[in-house]
Amino acid sequence: MKIYLDNCSLQRPLDSKSQIRILLESEAVLFIIELCEKNLVELISSQVLLFEINQSVNLARKEFALEVLQYSTTVVTLDEEIKNRAKEIAAAGIMALDALHLAAAEIGGANYFCTCDDKLLKKAKALVKPTLTVVSPLQLLEELENDNGS
Repeated sequence: MKIYLDNCSLQRPLDSKSQIRILLESEAVLFIIELCEKNLVELISSQVLLFEINQSVNLARKEFALEVLQYSTTVVTLDEEIKNRAKEIAAAGIMALDALHLAAAEIGGANYFCTCDDKLLKKAKALVKPTLTVVSPLQLLEELENDNGS
């Protein structure tokens, strides 16, 4: 099982827990990270994700995300295939950076693309190839549970 966590899902554990949804998603992401640490799922990263993380001015957030990405089994390199696929995705109304993330996940062989961004979640589901499932952190946990037959 290969998963791609976008930056907003990677950062979710550091968000304020003032809302139940944020608290639940934070716990879900921490559990997913634990599965990556134990090599029970494969974490896929990309040059796009590293670029976005390194733009952060919040040192704690940057360090946390980079620490998590150390568990990545694959880092997808930004190439023409990804750029071209991202252009197709962006043409359907997805922001350029999000389109690059989706293209990297798709071409990098991820089974799941996880995001906390509701707008991206809704739009992306219809745009990606059938080999990639776009999910929230809570939906990803459900999928992982179903895949394990529990």
